[in-house]
Amino acid sequence: MSNPVTPLDELFRDEALCEKIRRKLPFLFALAEQQVSRAGRVGMEVGTLREQILIALLIYKFGETSVDLDIPITEHEVDVCVLGHPLSIKTVTARSQRVPAVKIVWTVDWEQVTRFAETYEPKCDMLLVIVRWGWTGGFYGIPLQAQLEVFEALGKERYLRLPKRGTNPRGVEISPVGVQELLKHPLTKALPIEWRRPTGLAARELRLAPYMRWLQYWQSD
Repeated sequence: MSNPVTPLDELFRDEALCEKIRRKLPFLFALAEQQVSRAGRVGMEVGTLREQILIALLIYKFGETSVDLDIPITEHEVDVCVLGHPLSIKTVTARSQRVPAVKIVWTVDWEQVTRFAETYEPKCDMLLVIVRWGWTGGFYGIPLQAQLEVFEALGKERYLRLPKRGTNPRGVEISPVGVQELLKHPLTKALPIEWRRPTGLAARELRLAPYMRWLQYWQSD
């Protein structure tokens, strides 16, 4: 009996859409950074804008009625449901060509960190984007089955990376070793992306883009 086709399967089988993702995602993520940058520093809220960009992609592909955004706040991993399938959306910027850790829950409370680590187990498919400006990164679809197999093979201690005691906790991450094994898993779908920042006319468009929405209101009667 064959496994049912999932939204990740449909997304990565759409060759025309994958080509559009390759072309457009670097510009859109650069726009997100532009909107939340102050004095050359990118604000943490860039993660929210990136998630919105990716959810917009899912709406574009599957339609508004197929994408459920009303996810209970208690569902730490699930960001959206597509065609009834829960999906986690993760993005991370890598500062080198090394495989980065990926944050799976944000918290500044040590008790919550401990409770999350004790009870954690992967529970939904993951859409992961690794941003690597100036190098090759990727757009990855990681099925739940792949996560469960890697989680079991590495064990919780190697799969997760917890903050060090005595520091200000910022949450729990999938360790670089865990991410590397997820990316290598045969069930993982990968779309390489060349992360080049816009230049020329595109760079000018990028600088103006945050103001165009408001400009349209001023131009209207």
